[in-house]
Amino acid sequence: MPNSLQSFGIAVTRPVDQARRLNATIEQQGGKAISFPLIAIVPLSDYSEFEQTLDSLEHADWAVFISTNAVDNAMPRVIKRYNTLPGNLKFAAIGHQTAKELGLYGVHDVLIPHTRFDSETLLALGEMQSVANANIIIFRGVGGREVLADTLKARGAQVTFAESYRRINPQSNCAVIENLWRDNQCHAIVVTSSEAMRHLLQMTNNGTDDWIRNIKICVNHARIAEEAAAAGLHASVAEAPGDDAMLACLQQALSVTPKS
Repeated sequence: MPNSLQSFGIAVTRPVDQARRLNATIEQQGGKAISFPLIAIVPLSDYSEFEQTLDSLEHADWAVFISTNAVDNAMPRVIKRYNTLPGNLKFAAIGHQTAKELGLYGVHDVLIPHTRFDSETLLALGEMQSVANANIIIFRGVGGREVLADTLKARGAQVTFAESYRRINPQSNCAVIENLWRDNQCHAIVVTSSEAMRHLLQMTNNGTDDWIRNIKICVNHARIAEEAAAAGLHASVAEAPGDDAMLACLQQALSVTPKS
């Protein structure tokens, strides 16, 4: 479907570094990618607690990485601490991209889900079922969902968080996107995390502003769509992870005449 997004403006709310491939894909299809990150990844002001957690890595059974950000902000420090990774340590990741990022640091045997890439599907794997008395370290940013840790603890595991970065909202308001929408230059917005959706809702009076109720919203997980639905908004959900599925979601959502 060549130039299937011709004349459409699409705001992408991913962190700048993570948005490049999707932005390029949108442009290749004739659309205009509008960078509007609702999350920025920033370092911690103090890594002493993280470094202390690394002391226990050689006694851990599993290292679970939540995202590519967790890999990029943690593994350089892990490699600096351990020239050779502990031999008994097993690795797990939420999805293929996170596993691929681990490969850049020499970790190639990584447990990942096979369908949806989230905590629930990782927890459904057999290796995550029998974890009684296992020592599991979860690498993530500050805060985040607790379902992974809570479930592993309920199954008898000892769980420690290794938090190596912070997420902030670099936007103070949505005026740029709202003005583009009113000028018929922005027709859809891509949201790929629940946290970004919460930022978006907060800046649009819990989704009651007229522009957010009349723009197409595309997300990559049903959980994010549920956040939107709770505010009375409809979001189209991509059928699979990845940029190709998000492109298909955008194409389907925008298969109507743009607002004039």
